[in-house]
Amino acid sequence: MYTIGQLAKRFGLSRSTLLYYDAIGLLPASTRSASGYRLYTEQAVQRMTHIQTFRDAGLPLETIRTLLASGTDAPTAVLERHLQELNSDISRLRQQQQVIVRLLDSASALKDSRTMSKQRWVEVLRAAGLDDAGMRKWHSEFEQRSPEAHQDFLESLGIGDEEISLIRQHSRH
Repeated sequence: MYTIGQLAKRFGLSRSTLLYYDAIGLLPASTRSASGYRLYTEQAVQRMTHIQTFRDAGLPLETIRTLLASGTDAPTAVLERHLQELNSDISRLRQQQQVIVRLLDSASALKDSRTMSKQRWVEVLRAAGLDDAGMRKWHSEFEQRSPEAHQDFLESLGIGDEEISLIRQHSRH
């Protein structure tokens, strides 16, 4: 049996977080000691491991509680939906990042933004020895192996939708 303090220490959480998890029914105490202290079994530790993994994936507590209550071992649909939401959020944030870089209009802002412009990327590929044919082959391989990631990458360079569509069409041939 584990005390609430031991469980908190093991998972790097505060005692109040575990009390909250108990209050909302996410991780109820397994039992109570004679003096009324919460105690947790190894099964509760395993449940807490699942909770922490789902929290690390960014799932809200209500979703986690529903998943754990369902007893399913593979919450594929929920995780796939969350992944799609994350992809949308990342795309939206990338667009915001590009707008800010343009508004700042400075080389240091571009460097600090951790982004690459199309021009900088082409310069890197040229410096690596790729000519136009090599770049077409690179795009073609990227498109064949991971079309969605290719789309995301092109968007991250700040390339417009029309140009992205052309690049991807040429990459398929």
